[in-house]
Amino acid sequence: MRLFAEISYKGKHYHGWQKQPNAITIQSVTEKAFNVILRDAEFNCTGCGRTDTGVHAKQFYFHFETNEQIELDKFVYKVNTLLPEDIVVHRLIKVPEGSHSRFDADSRTYKYYIHQSKNPFLTDISYYNSRKLDLDAMNQACPWLFHYNDFTSFSKVNTETKTNNCVIKKAQWKIEGESIVFEITANRFLRNMVRAIVGTMIEVGLGKVTIDQFKKVIENKDRGEAGTSVPGHGLFLTNVSYPYIKD
Repeated sequence: MRLFAEISYKGKHYHGWQKQPNAITIQSVTEKAFNVILRDAEFNCTGCGRTDTGVHAKQFYFHFETNEQIELDKFVYKVNTLLPEDIVVHRLIKVPEGSHSRFDADSRTYKYYIHQSKNPFLTDISYYNSRKLDLDAMNQACPWLFHYNDFTSFSKVNTETKTNNCVIKKAQWKIEGESIVFEITANRFLRNMVRAIVGTMIEVGLGKVTIDQFKKVIENKDRGEAGTSVPGHGLFLTNVSYPYIKD
């Protein structure tokens, strides 16, 4: 039986989602809890993507296979008693055999949070940047992301990715309460891509990069021309969409 698990997590204490030797990750901690309940020492799961160190997820899915006949709601309750407070399983969903949490996703949405007044309660979940930003200019840059598919300029170098092509469906800056928020939706994302885009757009907002220069950054396909990546703790994966899963 193939199942999807929908989870949320706060990434502060973890080295990202994916298992790594000698590092505590969301995947390793979650698999350990599932191992205990399923009594399956070989249990492993496949995530819908990989978030980096310190990055959070309001919605994240992984799939796994089990031969056990389990009561889904009861299982969710039990596994949450074993997981730390910064990871929660919301639900398990039965899906068709062969369904894949990574390859079947239609789109993914990220939000990046910036606060401009010092606030100790936002320290772990938002990037403090007190410099005045021109949101109009930053929003003028957003539509140009729809004109391109190759985002090598915003990708971490020396990755195993076969292609740097992505289709961006939405990108905008807005105010939410005390925060300046960048929201972006695409069919897929490259490693470090959102943080590099935000870093470059901050340069636009500071008047250091013009819209034409922003376009050239993308066209030249050179990571060295893009802005500095912003810290991971302001980034949230907020939505992952599948054709066969309804909210």
